[in-house]
Amino acid sequence: MSQHIHWSQQGVFTSGALSSPQKRQTSPGIGFASIRSYVIDASLSCIAVYLRGCACFPAISFAYRAIVASQRPRSRDQYREEFRRYPGTRQHSAASIYCSGILFPEPEYEELCRAGSAMSTYKKMKTKRDKWKSKALARGRRLRYQIRETRRVKRDRNRYKKAWRDSKRELEALKRQNKTLSVCDKTSLVFLTLQLFVVARIGFRAISRILAVMAPRLGLAKAPCTQTIINWVSRFAIVRMKDDRPPVAVQTGIPLFSNGFILMLDASIGLGKGKIMAVLALDANHYSFNKGAPSLQDVKCVAVSVAGTWTGETIAVFLQKIIARIGNPVAYLKDGGTDLGKAVRLLNEKGLPGLSIDDISHLAANLLKHEYQRHPMFEVFIRACGKVSKMLKQSFLACLAPPKVSTKARFMNLHRLVKWAARLLEHSPRGRAAKGSKLQKLRDRLDQLPQCRQFIKDFLRDVEPILDCQKILKTKGLSQASFDECLPIVDRIPNSYVHSGLRDWLENNLLVAQTLGLQETGMPISSDTIESLFGVAKIHGTGETKDADRIAQRIPVLCGAPTRQDAENVLRITVAEQHAWSCSTPSLTKQRRDVLSDGGCLENIPADDGNQGVEIIVGSKSGQNTGSTPLRSTCYNNDSEP
Repeated sequence: MSQHIHWSQQGVFTSGALSSPQKRQTSPGIGFASIRSYVIDASLSCIAVYLRGCACFPAISFAYRAIVASQRPRSRDQYREEFRRYPGTRQHSAASIYCSGILFPEPEYEELCRAGSAMSTYKKMKTKRDKWKSKALARGRRLRYQIRETRRVKRDRNRYKKAWRDSKRELEALKRQNKTLSVCDKTSLVFLTLQLFVVARIGFRAISRILAVMAPRLGLAKAPCTQTIINWVSRFAIVRMKDDRPPVAVQTGIPLFSNGFILMLDASIGLGKGKIMAVLALDANHYSFNKGAPSLQDVKCVAVSVAGTWTGETIAVFLQKIIARIGNPVAYLKDGGTDLGKAVRLLNEKGLPGLSIDDISHLAANLLKHEYQRHPMFEVFIRACGKVSKMLKQSFLACLAPPKVSTKARFMNLHRLVKWAARLLEHSPRGRAAKGSKLQKLRDRLDQLPQCRQFIKDFLRDVEPILDCQKILKTKGLSQASFDECLPIVDRIPNSYVHSGLRDWLENNLLVAQTLGLQETGMPISSDTIESLFGVAKIHGTGETKDADRIAQRIPVLCGAPTRQDAENVLRITVAEQHAWSCSTPSLTKQRRDVLSDGGCLENIPADDGNQGVEIIVGSKSGQNTGSTPLRSTCYNNDSEP
């Protein structure tokens, strides 16, 4: 029976139930298999039942499978139909064996019967290989899926980690940006530098050092040097004076010249043969949009010039040039100088009308000078203050030294010295002081100051009401309300001349305010702004040599607030234009260096050939006596600060 494979290969069985066995020699062991298939009847069922429990049942089962496989392949339903249709025949017997489920108990053996013959060694190997291949394919698909998923997870992980690192860096950058001011471009750097010079009033070298210290926090690779900052400031002056459009108020954005403007006039001296004349434009309706007295941020420098001398005629000619560029002002605000007053009268005679406003500070100083300059104790008081200052400065009482008061225009600030003397004498009451006490040492250093008590008292009774009126008028302007507020204060002045002079000034200038339509809002009556401008220009950015020409070129920078548009225009100024602007006049610093250096001589000083000094008018095409290219720019509000 174990040779069922050989039967199939030798063709022992043929297809068809009635075929005869082949006449070939076969081994005796398979003689049983040579019986014709129709001999097998229902008795085989009994044999099969008997052999179910035998050990040789599998072999008999395989033999019978080979017998059945040699027949024409039938399905399960065909065998069942033969078993039912042909009872008692060989077909019935064969069908009964199949349908009994003894030899073929599982349905999958039907497919094996259709295959033809029992499994050979090659077939087994092929079957196992196919199963292995199917398992390998399934395992390969599973592994490839796992590999793909692993790679996807790693990609997602790397992407998320990269996004986390980027977010962390951006968060740290935002934290640093919130703590510091980021200077991202050169325009921002120039704007920051101009702010430090104009608003903070820091010198050139100090600005360079500050930017060097703050460079890591500002994001600067390298801080600008001192000469670079000087060049930027010089170009800023060019930008300011070549702008022929009216500026806008920083707080309101309204053009300063839209409702009329007032020209402030004043002159000052510096080193050299020239005298500086500056002209500032102030909005006539300043108190309508601003609270407080005008500052340098509220004015615009419209002209500056340096000349050997200034008379009423030369000032009138200079003002006529300015009016040709910017138009006729509504009024002129000036001190009590006769030359400025004459210039205004000459312009009125030429058909350029303009009202004249006298500064209240100069008026008060002139009134006090008229009354107290010839006072018998005035010179005694001044000499005593000088001696007291010398004796106190080099002692343990140095903290009581008097304030410094300029000898020129002394009565402008004389009240500070008088107040100091009054407070110092309060610490020296009448009576004897103990020997060696601090009071005794103080009295030893007072010189003749105690003899001036009555002069000090009279001066303070006159000057204190004036100071109170100045505080009101400078802060609110001269209007009907401020005029009514000042009248009771003026009545407290005991000196008749000072009282009448100040009251007449108030009444006359109130008429001017009514003429200009400013009696409700307030009219500017103080030229402290231009006085402050000269004071700042002489000490800020000038060095030891107070060159009048260099001071005049820096004055436009100190007026108004710098904007980002100004910084952009500064970067557009060429080196040639700056050189033509700066080198048109000789520098006193350069002349000093050429003469006092080794090998220098007096011949290096240029001769006095009568050349005119600097003359700059806003919007002029020349800028100075030398020609230059005009630059138009627009002033904007300063909304973004470093």
